[in-house]
Amino acid sequence: MQTSCSVVNGRLDATIATNDRGFTLGDGVFETLAVVAGAPRHWHTHLRRLRVGCERLGLPVPAADVLATEVRTAIARASGSRAGDGVLRITLSRGPGGRGYALPVPTEPTRVVTFTPFPAGLPGTDAVAVRTCTLRLAIQPRLAGIKHLGRLEQILARAEWDDDGIAEGLMYDTEGALVEATAANVFLVQEGTLRTPRLDRCGVAGILRSCVLAAADALELPVEVDRLGAADLNAAEEIFLTNSVTGMRRVTCIDGRTGWSQDYWSSRLAAKIADLETVEYRTE
Repeated sequence: MQTSCSVVNGRLDATIATNDRGFTLGDGVFETLAVVAGAPRHWHTHLRRLRVGCERLGLPVPAADVLATEVRTAIARASGSRAGDGVLRITLSRGPGGRGYALPVPTEPTRVVTFTPFPAGLPGTDAVAVRTCTLRLAIQPRLAGIKHLGRLEQILARAEWDDDGIAEGLMYDTEGALVEATAANVFLVQEGTLRTPRLDRCGVAGILRSCVLAAADALELPVEVDRLGAADLNAAEEIFLTNSVTGMRRVTCIDGRTGWSQDYWSSRLAAKIADLETVEYRTE
């Protein structure tokens, strides 16, 4: 039997207040990590992005050793997992607050650490079909790159299809630039160069995205981080998506069109990431 476990502010039996600003206003940040044999992958990289998100929103940064203890507790208490394999989510909200948008004084953040064993079907296939979403992402540089709790754009975009044969939806911003998929970053290879969208106006700078960029550097594969559009996808030889939980997946079909069957660089990048990756789980 697969059972998830949540730790709220260090307690297994705690609840979240109905006036918590994460619940009422989406005022907070989160991280989602894959856990392999009880060890969260890319632990320190996720912590760095969590700190960046906290700094952007003016939230107190939780102590790494406190989070590590709560993570161990959640993983250990979850029963029915496959040797500790699953998905870990760390959610940090600004905590309880009154009516209105004014920041509560003092701020008492809420920490929620949840571990859930991998559901059936994850991490999934390495070759997928995707579609183009009609919803456009709003441009807001202050929130670009971080994983804040306001995910309504992604929710509405994901609601645009219910076909199990479509794994993801590509999202563009209001000016027509390709940004990401609903829950993944996008890469393409064109004429020997790895290209990925700039994320300075909106979108999430994924952890596996940073791993791909590091692997490209190690392989001496030229990289361009730039404004991209549909024409760039059409001209690409390879397209792939990255997500910390589902991993790297090749795109072989977009909106019913095929023609992206190559995996020369995507397979080499995946192998290099495996070479560079060290599954760490310790506090420093």
